[in-house]
Amino acid sequence: MDKAPGRPAADAGEPAEPAPLAPAARLLPALGAVYRAQLSRARVARMPLLFVATFQSIGIMILMRGVVDGGSGPEARAVVAGSAVLVVAFVALNLLAQYFGQLRAGGLDHYATLPVPAPAVVLGTAAAYASFTVPGVLVTAVTGALLYQLPLGGLWLLLAVVPLTGAALAGLGAALGLLAPRPELATLCGQLGMSAALLLGVLPAGRLPEPLRWTRELLPSSYGVDALAEMFGPDPDAGLVVAQLAVCAAVGVAALALATWAYRRAARG
Repeated sequence: MDKAPGRPAADAGEPAEPAPLAPAARLLPALGAVYRAQLSRARVARMPLLFVATFQSIGIMILMRGVVDGGSGPEARAVVAGSAVLVVAFVALNLLAQYFGQLRAGGLDHYATLPVPAPAVVLGTAAAYASFTVPGVLVTAVTGALLYQLPLGGLWLLLAVVPLTGAALAGLGAALGLLAPRPELATLCGQLGMSAALLLGVLPAGRLPEPLRWTRELLPSSYGVDALAEMFGPDPDAGLVVAQLAVCAAVGVAALALATWAYRRAARG
């Protein structure tokens, strides 16, 4: 019987040709898909922790009110701005370090098999966690401004402070989680990072010892804190605010690039 026309059949001993892989997804569509998935997951699983982060920051402002006078003084502005950014540090730095630490221990293989670019996974997850902090930051900032008699007009700067500090801290948290050899160490690093944000971000810089002032310059969120604190003042320096945000943006780009490299390294391993 004649063979049907077409491609000749492979010999029985020859291995079958592998099916072609699906083309890799483009960065922006993949980024949007990861962002929506992670934001939905964060709303369900992290809402109680956001409440804890907000309650913690408001509690710190109430405690500091006993030693810091109200008004537009630099100490009051530093406490309110630092407490608002602390919510971002708790979620974007602490929780993201834990998440990627657990993902590296089990679950990273799933992402590695998907045709999703590594930057999309890191950026989408970081953006979702940073967006998740917006309600807590807003509630904390408004509560602090009322508690310390600060003007509410400068709160519009949160539109820039939240994404920029969120990117810097989320990138740092993701890198810590992916580079830590064990999930327990990732959790420890995230806790230490949040403690540094609490100590160096909430306490007025003028009351810190000189070595801690230099250490504070290494903390990415401190630039967002200083920019927001400047906006609470009676005559904000626009140039200083832009410079602080520019430094925060540059650190955010570097931190996210480090996290992307750490993700690729962990996926290959």
